Amino acid sequence: MRISTFFYTIKQGIINIFRNKWFSLASIATIGACLFLFGLFYAILTNFQHIVKTAEGGVAVTVFFDEGISQERIEEIGALIDKRTEVSSKTFISADEAWESFKEEYLGEYADGFLENPLANSANFQIYMNDVSMQPALVTYLEGLEGIRDVYRSEVTASALTGMNALVAYVSVGIIAILFAVSIFLISNTVTIGISVRKEEITIMKYIGATDFFVRSPFVIEGMMIGVIGSLLPMGIIYVLYNQVIEYIMQRFTMLTSLLAFLPVETIFSTLFPVSIAMGVGIGFLGSITTVRKHLKV
Repeated sequence: MRISTFFYTIKQGIINIFRNKWFSLASIATIGACLFLFGLFYAILTNFQHIVKTAEGGVAVTVFFDEGISQERIEEIGALIDKRTEVSSKTFISADEAWESFKEEYLGEYADGFLENPLANSANFQIYMNDVSMQPALVTYLEGLEGIRDVYRSEVTASALTGMNALVAYVSVGIIAILFAVSIFLISNTVTIGISVRKEEITIMKYIGATDFFVRSPFVIEGMMIGVIGSLLPMGIIYVLYNQVIEYIMQRFTMLTSLLAFLPVETIFSTLFPVSIAMGVGIGFLGSITTVRKHLKV
């Protein structure tokens, strides 16, 4: 494509936007609303997953050993556990450490009445996972190891965290898919209006030898520019509002401060911004190219 043709295509695409300004505004508003909700759901989902991941970090599988097990066997079991892909880390707690922790948390000064450690067989590994959904596979493996007496796990917590993650993801995908379909429909209508307005001009261009690519390009550029504008506006709004909303939540619900740790806006936008721009351009391209191929037959 020659430079003059390239700039002509860009110019005509811009002219088309202003020529059908009301339809263009409707398309921009719809894409903007779509990507605003996408950005909103993405921020919520990403923070939710971060919070769940933090909560998962506190969910441990606890392994207790057979009575009289040797230290060498405990170390062998520890080495086997370290090799498992489900495991992110493990902590060994001796019987004396378990008793000291129990005394401090529950007994206080009354612990002096115990002459011996009543938790003599309570040495254990506390095992933390990369993903709490991997807990069943890990537990099954641990229960089959020689020297392990009991494996304690929190099935309810694990299934609840996994289920909440999946639910939020499915709802977000469903809503965004519907909004995308509406956006493509509106862009299609905008491009159709532009084609009908310029029908006579396009016919003359074809008669004097203009190629299909030359005739169709401005409409595709129009759709893509509508997509870019429609994606930039909601990203700007979300960027400005994100920290203000987080600050309001933490001030309004002070009891959540110790429970929730929200991600900084820079972390959110490192992925959200390029994905949103690509989605806006993609929606504009799909909406315009399908309409052009359907209606532009001169």
